[in-house]
Amino acid sequence: MKYDFRLRQPVGRKTYLTISVATFITVILGWSLITASGLVKPMFLPELSSVFANIMEGIKDGSLGENTAISIYRITMGFLAAAVLGIPLGILCGCFKKAEAVIGPLCEFIRYMPVPAFVPLVMVWAGIDELAKIVVVFIGTFFQMVLMIADDTASVPEDLLSASYTLGTKRWATIFKVLIPAMGPRIMLTLRIAIGWAWTYLVVAELVASNSGLGYTILRAQRFFHTDAIFSGILVIGILGLITDRLFALAIKKMFPWDERSDA
Repeated sequence: MKYDFRLRQPVGRKTYLTISVATFITVILGWSLITASGLVKPMFLPELSSVFANIMEGIKDGSLGENTAISIYRITMGFLAAAVLGIPLGILCGCFKKAEAVIGPLCEFIRYMPVPAFVPLVMVWAGIDELAKIVVVFIGTFFQMVLMIADDTASVPEDLLSASYTLGTKRWATIFKVLIPAMGPRIMLTLRIAIGWAWTYLVVAELVASNSGLGYTILRAQRFFHTDAIFSGILVIGILGLITDRLFALAIKKMFPWDERSDA
């Protein structure tokens, strides 16, 4: 059946994967053609072969594995701290208007502040060790997460809550036994988005007196105009981010197979 580009028209899984793979192949071919033609100097856009050679060199000498491991640790700790604090506060904000009046405007205000501007303050507050990097990732994800979880909470149908009251549940029982299970898929989708922010703020976090990590390798390569090393670092972060996203998508599908968004 011919695809007519109607809004939200579904496509088969095979067609979706074919289009996705073809898009990546097109980008790679375009990159290769541009660099091979000599239209762009290698200092601005290196050849793919040199980028992959840099990655392989990092694998062989072990530096890539070490930097990847420390970056994953920093992101994981910052993200978990944001989730542990952000999810309860977001639910509280979405359930009670007085809590929203306290939490909502403050988070709305802070989330527009540029995270890099906090780096000097973080160095004063948390020093220059691992805690400082974790705090930067936390700042970059926490305030957005609180607001999104609050929206997720508010999106639970009022009829569902009313039905639970009719069946005799009290306020806190309704929250824990009805509201939170109902918003489970949305919470996971919010976390899936938030982990993307964590990877985005990795380079910012590793501005804080770092001598290791993927962000650090990119910044070090920038000083010496090693564009191939910059691209290899960006590529590795992109691959790790994609893997993380797919893991969240798989978890959502396994945890909530009945939810239509679990096929994303």
